[in-house]
Parts: sequence; C-alpha cells; structure tokens
Amino acid sequence: MAEHHIDLPDETATLRLGAAFAAGARNGLACHLRGDLGSGKTTLVRGLIRALGSAERVKSPSYTLLEHYTFSRLNLYHFDFYRFSNPSEWVNSGFREHFGPDALCLVEWPERAGSNLPPPDLEVTLQVAGEGRRATLRAFTPDGEAWLASALERFSPS
Repeated sequence: MAEHHIDLPDETATLRLGAAFAAGARNGLACHLRGDLGSGKTTLVRGLIRALGSAERVKSPSYTLLEHYTFSRLNLYHFDFYRFSNPSEWVNSGFREHFGPDALCLVEWPERAGSNLPPPDLEVTLQVAGEGRRATLRAFTPDGEAWLASALERFSPS
C-alpha cells in the first residue's frame, strides 16, 4: 500500500484535488475521508461533485447523514457519520444497502461506524497545515490504486 502526501495551500487546491478524482469515479468504489472538523473533507467532495457536472449546492450531510447525487454514469452517496455516538447506529441506519456495485460511496467520519463499515478502496486523510491542508492518500485495493493513479495524473496544486 503506497502512501502519497500532497500539500494543499488553500481551498482552491482542495477543490482541485477533489476534481481530480472525478475521472476515475465509478460505481462500486468506496472512499473514506478522515480528518478533524474543518479539515476540508466536504470541500474535497464538493470539488469531485462539481467536476462530475453538478451545479447544485454541495453541503455536508452532518445532520441528514446522507446526500445522494445521481449522474448519468453513477450513483454517488455522500455520508457523514460525525453524529453517530455508537457504531451500532450504522447497523440500524439501513445504509449497508448503499454499499456495493451500484454506488460510489464517500464517507466522512468512517471511524464512527466502527468495523461495521465495508473496507474502502481509497482513504483520504486531511490535516490542517498552517493556512492550508495536507492530504495523505492511501489505496487499499487494486481498484483504489487505479482510482488514485488517475487522480494523481490529473492533479495540479496550482
């Protein structure tokens, strides 16, 4: 498992990183997004969703737990489990049915679901670094490696 580190000097760079993931995005993939509050997880998702062609407002699903976006070629589910206080809440949520070959799942705060959540193809960890962010990218499956390679080919920090 290779690890890649990318410095993101500002919000625009975080949006560009998210956009770089759009070309390789497809149903059947899952990405876990880790980082403290305000680290840029939703901003990264916003960049990906905009690059897929959506003009609608992309907001954090912190209160709704789930935002669904449909594109001609994929179903994208954006989850935020920050409000879960116990992993059993994920089991009782009915979200398990969304994970599989018919959806692209982006999950903020995956650790709140514990071991109940299927493993990701890709993980993005964001940390505040001065005025910007630092992204750590890890692929866990061959599909995740292909998705990450596609994004790294397309990403330019400026």
